[in-house]
Amino acid sequence: MPRSPHTRPKPPPMKRRSRPMSEITPPAVSDRDVYITRAFAAPRETVWKFWTAPEQLASWFGPDGYHVPIETVTVELHEGGRWDLSMVDEAGNAFPIRGRIVAITESEYLEIVLDADTGVGELEGIVLRVRFHDHGERTRVTLHQGPFTDEQREQTAEGWELSFVKLDSILEETVS
Repeated sequence: MPRSPHTRPKPPPMKRRSRPMSEITPPAVSDRDVYITRAFAAPRETVWKFWTAPEQLASWFGPDGYHVPIETVTVELHEGGRWDLSMVDEAGNAFPIRGRIVAITESEYLEIVLDADTGVGELEGIVLRVRFHDHGERTRVTLHQGPFTDEQREQTAEGWELSFVKLDSILEETVS
């Protein structure tokens, strides 16, 4: 008997997954990377400047107990350009970070490959991706960095969170 145009054919039976969906990790997400999203109380161009202008970058980069001497900061805003600085602890120990900008879109995106002396070991070829988005009168920054070991990932995430507290405070003063 012919099928009515108003009835749909019965769908094929669903295949069972070998693993529950909750156990499947999307390929773009890695547990070896740091992911941070944070909104700052300043326009996107201002926040961008604090990542790309040497004096502004030196003013906030690094957790409490560290500072970045302006003479250690080099930023060359073009693909292949340098993004270098040194964090110095209270005892005067310097921890250099050397970066090469591999992708840049003015006020929107910065991708840097970093080598760093962390004091607990050398990091080589760590990729830092930072996106800047308008978020009303604020700027949402999305940071993705890695890959790391578990210890390095935790240390890096904590360092960024503490640095962002400093950046937040400076931006609030700047915009007020």
